[in-house]
Amino acid sequence: MTTSPSAIPATLIPGDGIGPEIVDATLAALDALGAPFQWDTQVAGLGGVKAAGDPLPAATLDSIRRTRLALKGPLETPSGGGYRSSNVRLREEFQLYANVRPARTIIPGGRFDDIDLLVVRENLEGLYIGHEHYVPIGNDPHAVGMATGINTREGCRRILQYAFDTAVATGRKKVTLVHKANIMKVLTGLFLETGQQLYAEKYQGKFELDAVIVDACAMKLVLNPWQFDMLVTTNLFGDILSDLVAGLVGGLGMAPGANIGTDAAIFEAVHGSAPDIAGKGIANPIAIMLAAALMLEHVKRPELAQRLRTAIDQTLNIDNVRTGDLGGSANTAAFTNALVARIRNGG
Repeated sequence: MTTSPSAIPATLIPGDGIGPEIVDATLAALDALGAPFQWDTQVAGLGGVKAAGDPLPAATLDSIRRTRLALKGPLETPSGGGYRSSNVRLREEFQLYANVRPARTIIPGGRFDDIDLLVVRENLEGLYIGHEHYVPIGNDPHAVGMATGINTREGCRRILQYAFDTAVATGRKKVTLVHKANIMKVLTGLFLETGQQLYAEKYQGKFELDAVIVDACAMKLVLNPWQFDMLVTTNLFGDILSDLVAGLVGGLGMAPGANIGTDAAIFEAVHGSAPDIAGKGIANPIAIMLAAALMLEHVKRPELAQRLRTAIDQTLNIDNVRTGDLGGSANTAAFTNALVARIRNGG
């Protein structure tokens, strides 16, 4: 097969459950766009265990090391057997320090209209490092559970600089540091302190910076999400708040995610593998399609990303073709066919 000189090598991981269905739908949309990716298909999750006895087979890791770019369907971590989350392992293996999750209203008329938020979450530190252990007392081996959270100045500065640079590049007007420094004075106080220092050093006047305690932030997001523009926070808080923000725009079926590192980037649907509906052809593929749009922007093809987003908007709101979770009756194939028609007709 002859490779186009403009082709961009990328790893494709269809994933588990509904993963192959929604990835196939996304590939159809990308083909219609003429997207430049040259795919190397690999397995992970349950598929990796079945094929190679490992949720992250060596061939999959080697592929990502080569391409430094991946689109990933949802992965299921096998229960038992001591397997760690494949998503966490991928973040650690490729030092994907920034988890970027935009939330934008696509279907108007809901409880929250005109939402356009960006959550930037530190992806490698905090309480998610997994340093946990039990302390036995008497006959109870699990009498005490302990976890250690670690934030580093370097790690805080890296994620904050990425977020601040992104705010400037994309025209965000306000960045909010989300923390719990009133109680976790050291662990999240370091993050807050580093953000305020970095802003004073390099970013003053380029956007507004404020800070909010995480529990107050959760309340404010529900009462008045429009007061926020970009949220930047530590690992655990970012995991929780990004799901809350996804709920403002229709749920995880509308939530893409990007995992960005210095040497690699992996794009994904945030939702799980939904094994209960796998193989039924009814899954909503929008989240991973929006992740593919983020991937197109990452490889400097913003015009293709915008065409994809526009076609999704038009398919939902002009053609009124929607999957069941969005109140429609279309199956995955019907939505994909309508979207591809929109793209081919200039959507």
